[in-house]
Amino acid sequence: MSTTITTAFVRKYETEVHHLFQRQGGILRAAVRAKSNVVGSSTTFQKIGTGSATTKARHGVITPMNVEHTNVTCTLEDFYAGDWVDRLDEAKINIDERMALAQSGAWALGRKVDDQLFTAMDATTQSTVTITLTSKGTVENSVLEWCRALDNNDVPNDGQRYSAVSPFMWSCLLKLESFANADFVAADGKPWMEGASIMKWKDWNNTKWCVHTGATGSGTATSKMFMWHKYSVGYASGAHPMNAAEQTNSVMADITWHGDRASHFINHWMSGGACLIEDNGVVEANVDDTGTVPISAS
Repeated sequence: MSTTITTAFVRKYETEVHHLFQRQGGILRAAVRAKSNVVGSSTTFQKIGTGSATTKARHGVITPMNVEHTNVTCTLEDFYAGDWVDRLDEAKINIDERMALAQSGAWALGRKVDDQLFTAMDATTQSTVTITLTSKGTVENSVLEWCRALDNNDVPNDGQRYSAVSPFMWSCLLKLESFANADFVAADGKPWMEGASIMKWKDWNNTKWCVHTGATGSGTATSKMFMWHKYSVGYASGAHPMNAAEQTNSVMADITWHGDRASHFINHWMSGGACLIEDNGVVEANVDDTGTVPISAS
């Protein structure tokens, strides 16, 4: 057997991990402003302020808008997810241990990305909307008030608004005819699709909604959920100099044999950070996740 077979094995494994990371791990990364291949421990996301139009006299000088340019620093953190595989144990199990660890490592890092993004959104200073669960009507009014909060902040209603809610809140939304009835969704009657086949978001009220078990405080009386515009939150991924030919990968993997343990150590790692770019573009909502899904219409 060729002595380079292990290189091919590791590369195939890395490809599997990256695929799982993108399709199964995190949910929110595709819904924020992303920057890849960052070299260094931090990067910046640029912000451009608003301009004002003015008049001028005939042949007069145009007054410059002097649009303010600022930036937000995003600090990257390093994360690892690894585990041991004993050589003799591999002969005693009837599962694909390589794929099992690929799933575990990729999903663990994906969840970490979402945790970072939720933490960044939690820094918003915008007024918090309380979702009232008295009836279907109060739920719908509260959610529409949540949407209006972005309108009041002049956040573009351009189809790039997102919201992540807890499983309990998702159940409440499904009680609303306008949210659940196919007559109110896209012409094809299907939710918006991320990637080729993974359905994660539902388009309603020009906002893309997803159910997320990692919402801050999910399952408690003080559950926090967020609605945001894509360009109001950023995520930066670090470059991987060990694999310069595949710099597009946000997560890397390595398989190393340890003779003293008679085991392989299968490791996954990534470098990334999240930041709040535009405070006005993120609004928090609170809901009592221990309540009862309303069934009354009034």
